[in-house]
Amino acid sequence: MKVYDLTHTYKQFMPEWPSSPGTEFSVLKFHARDGLSEICWDGQMHRCTHMDAPLHVTENTPGISDYPLWRLCGTGVCVSIPKGKWGVITPEDLENASPAIQEGDIVMINTGFHHVWDDCDEYFSYGCGMSGAGANWLVGKKIKMVGYGCQANDHPIATKLVDHGLGPTHPHLIAEYKEFTGREAKEDFPLWEDAHKNLMCKGGIPGIENVGGSLAYEPYGKARGLRRERGFPCFRGLGLCNGQHYLSRRRVLRRGLGIELQLPCSTTNSS
Repeated sequence: MKVYDLTHTYKQFMPEWPSSPGTEFSVLKFHARDGLSEICWDGQMHRCTHMDAPLHVTENTPGISDYPLWRLCGTGVCVSIPKGKWGVITPEDLENASPAIQEGDIVMINTGFHHVWDDCDEYFSYGCGMSGAGANWLVGKKIKMVGYGCQANDHPIATKLVDHGLGPTHPHLIAEYKEFTGREAKEDFPLWEDAHKNLMCKGGIPGIENVGGSLAYEPYGKARGLRRERGFPCFRGLGLCNGQHYLSRRRVLRRGLGIELQLPCSTTNSS
């Protein structure tokens, strides 16, 4: 079995989605002075390559530990759907993907943006994302799990960066989007993070953000499709998010799929 690492490196000063900074590492002791090493980590796992849960976006819904393990292992497909600035992943993109997406698949979507991964507007504010209709297509196809080589489970214009939810935190994007497309932001994205909600709350499908690593070796936007019939790539150090900190670890090995999970010690109903 060949293992593919599809994660970016989780570390201090890594790129973060444009909200409150979420990670800090402090060296408390080191060998040359203290004869041992002690590092304090303060932060959240809703950063870098991570998995969201329904509780992240909707109150009184399942958390990370409520995902059944069968969703995290099995066969799957990596499809190439190259996108540019503010590109939208549509049902047509998914229907025409090659190799074909089948019922029960674990699906990794290569948009090419994992090559842009950096602390920059190009990746986060001007990146691509899934449409609510596209998420509904995945629900209807009854896939097990999906990961995106881009900034989130939703398009950036469907988030608080513009006038959704707690936004707008980046009000300049509203005018820029209209200048770029000729349409109002809310004309194209009237609902707040409906791809998140359709995918996880309606379909119970785990969504992984910021997939990278060995997603493809080809240049930006020219990734190939790949079907794995004997298990699926290993997600090493995959972070999980349902609005809380993660303190314990568990390793799951089943059907050739290794996933190192960081699971919560307790459950919360915050979103």
